[in-house]
Amino acid sequence: MKEKLTFLGIETSCDETAASVVREKTDGTGDILSNVVSGQIDEHKEFGGVVPEIAARAHVEKIDFIIKKAIKESNLSFDKINGIAATAGPGLIVCLTVGLNAGKAIAGSLKKPFVAVNHLEGHALSPKINKKIKFPYLLLLISGGHTQFLEVKGVNDYKRLGTTIDDALGEAFDKTAKLLGIEFPGGPKIEEWAKKGDKNYFELPKPILKKGGCNLSFAGLKTAVLRTSKKLKSQKEKYNLAASFQKTINEILYEKTKIAMKEFLKDKENIEKTFVIAGGVAANLKIRENLTKLSNEKKFTSIFPPVNLCSDNAAMIAWAGIERYKMNLIDNLEFPSKARWPLDSSAPFLKGPGLKI
Repeated sequence: MKEKLTFLGIETSCDETAASVVREKTDGTGDILSNVVSGQIDEHKEFGGVVPEIAARAHVEKIDFIIKKAIKESNLSFDKINGIAATAGPGLIVCLTVGLNAGKAIAGSLKKPFVAVNHLEGHALSPKINKKIKFPYLLLLISGGHTQFLEVKGVNDYKRLGTTIDDALGEAFDKTAKLLGIEFPGGPKIEEWAKKGDKNYFELPKPILKKGGCNLSFAGLKTAVLRTSKKLKSQKEKYNLAASFQKTINEILYEKTKIAMKEFLKDKENIEKTFVIAGGVAANLKIRENLTKLSNEKKFTSIFPPVNLCSDNAAMIAWAGIERYKMNLIDNLEFPSKARWPLDSSAPFLKGPGLKI
């Protein structure tokens, strides 16, 4: 029987130092042998957001220990690893460089194949670790830095259908949390507060809801939250604003996803209607509930990665490495880190002032 591939994955694109060992299973899914993630919440809390230089220094201090821990927990030795995959972008250059250089050093010293992974492709392929999914599928990638609808045609083959023209959804959650006085990272806490509030208490805007295809905008919503937050008189009203914000987000996602589904199905016959939702914000249970309901209405199968694989992790990087290696997409040790690295390089760069939709 052909040996199944085992990869070490390394992830340092932002403020998580992560390493993981993943082995391919005979059914084509993955077996996560170890998945070590070390966060930096305490280091950045007083600044209300990630400070790149502090994050990079923490990565340098932890990376060797985290990699050794991942190898130890996998009950394997380095010589049993078939290849090394490391995140090369997009992300904070000073952070990316730490993990990328560690991966290159290990691959070079052990003479193992090296795969430079796009962090977004890690998210895009992450549900395939646990579940067999056929290409093509519709993907909604919602994280701290990205909000995009993509058609996943295959490994290394993506077509962008829509994107945010300003803020990413995770960023909107974190900024709203900050305005409500919630410590960084506040996104997950919004969901908690929303349960205690009246979601119909505040009427908030839904920018470009009826135009721009399945492109999205959250800047106007964030500004409205800022204005409203200055008038709050009680903790109850804070809960109400959290609930109203989350409800508005779900209404935007509901409408824009309907458009994306229609766009995805255009000129296709007899395909499996699969809708994958990945990225850190995909851990939000209300968003999961909302998009599952829409998927049922539109006869799509909705698939989410397990919650522990929604936020940044190295298991998805190891898995993307395996998928790319099988297609002979192997990189040399000079591969650079990239602050910006779109999955669909032909898609226009929509972010920026003065953009008209």
